[in-house]
Amino acid sequence: MFGRKSEDGSFTGLAEEADQYVPPAAKPRKAPVAPPDLVERVRKQFFNRIDPTAASTMPPEQLSLRITEAVSKIVDEERLQVNWVEQSAIARELFDDIVGIGPIEALLSDPKVTDILVNGADTVYVERGGRLELTDYKFRDDDHVLEVARRIAASVGRRVDEANPMVDARLKDGSRVNVIAPPLSVYGTIISIRKFAKDKMGLDELCAGGSFSSQMRGFLTIAARCRLNILISGGTGSGKTTLLNALSGLIDENERIVTIEDAAEIALQRPHVVSLETRQRNTEGTGEVSQRDLLRNSLRMRPDRIIIGEVRGAEVYDMLQAMNTGHDGSMSTIHANSARDALLRLENLMLSSLANYQSRGARQQIASALDLVIHVERGASGRRFIRTISEIVAMEADVITSQTLFDFAGEMEAGEGPDSAFRYSGARPHFEEKVARFGLLAELREVLRS
Repeated sequence: MFGRKSEDGSFTGLAEEADQYVPPAAKPRKAPVAPPDLVERVRKQFFNRIDPTAASTMPPEQLSLRITEAVSKIVDEERLQVNWVEQSAIARELFDDIVGIGPIEALLSDPKVTDILVNGADTVYVERGGRLELTDYKFRDDDHVLEVARRIAASVGRRVDEANPMVDARLKDGSRVNVIAPPLSVYGTIISIRKFAKDKMGLDELCAGGSFSSQMRGFLTIAARCRLNILISGGTGSGKTTLLNALSGLIDENERIVTIEDAAEIALQRPHVVSLETRQRNTEGTGEVSQRDLLRNSLRMRPDRIIIGEVRGAEVYDMLQAMNTGHDGSMSTIHANSARDALLRLENLMLSSLANYQSRGARQQIASALDLVIHVERGASGRRFIRTISEIVAMEADVITSQTLFDFAGEMEAGEGPDSAFRYSGARPHFEEKVARFGLLAELREVLRS
């Protein structure tokens, strides 16, 4: 399965014995320290001796051992001036090349990294704490980046080539990957990876981190429990999905929840969750399953609540219809610059996807379906916070009327807690009747008085 390639193309085993060592996968990973020409020389010899496909099926511990043995043997046979530290670095790179995503594999295990952005062979950025920073990780060349991109695409039954230069995929750990290759990308293959935290943050953790005040936490807890229809708006990386996950964690355990996403990001800690994921069209241009297809099917699955990861197409009409026909407590996110822009974008999505639909009809649907629009932002410092919580009141004439319940008052002063940065407008919510049906009206009024 894994050994030296003989003249007839078969493989003979490498030596089984090896001294004690730390497997490459378990070592702290960093950019290889060996000279690039030596790394490439060992690499060529290595892949002449092994079957990569067979090697990738081996248990990680066994594969690490065999790679370490192989590298040591090549160094001895070729009489290369490579020390043990450099050999270990080469073994790590080869291990990641076979079972991982090459030199950036180490970044996937860094809990502080939220985004990995490969802009060609020599430029790899990461986002930590809301800020982008350049790393010293590099690929060998543009072909190496393309090779990794093709391996990622192959894991989801897709391919990357001139005919299919754009691919969305998901890694084994749930990270979302986008690949765009030449000729669409002018300067080589681009890989963008969005990681998702394994430990989901609840409202308490977000509040403690300064995302909103303790009064807003109490309000949002009631809003989620009493089945208000909620839309979360914001820009890329502003924390929309994080907040959606936190709110979803407050749903009653007896409710049946159906989640619909392009790439599964929502991880609900609830016992009765059905997760649905769209499917892109295949290389023949068929087989696509859209969010609208899944949403329509979900209505036949007896859901108590429907959660759409991000609304951005024709599914908006069906989502609003569902909210208006017995699926209260549904939630979704949308890309927008403000709460008002979010409503305008919903309207535009409806008008662009439905022929002969009028603006007034779209606005009526929106006004009757939604209860709250929560707009989140990411500040210059990288801090993510709620900018406004707005209530959708009604439709008056041709305008959707709303009122701001909470907003961001300004940055916290030194020594002050998050409560000082947010304020309640004093407005009385119009959805009190719905809250009263769940026996939470007294609790809501107490929260708003605090």
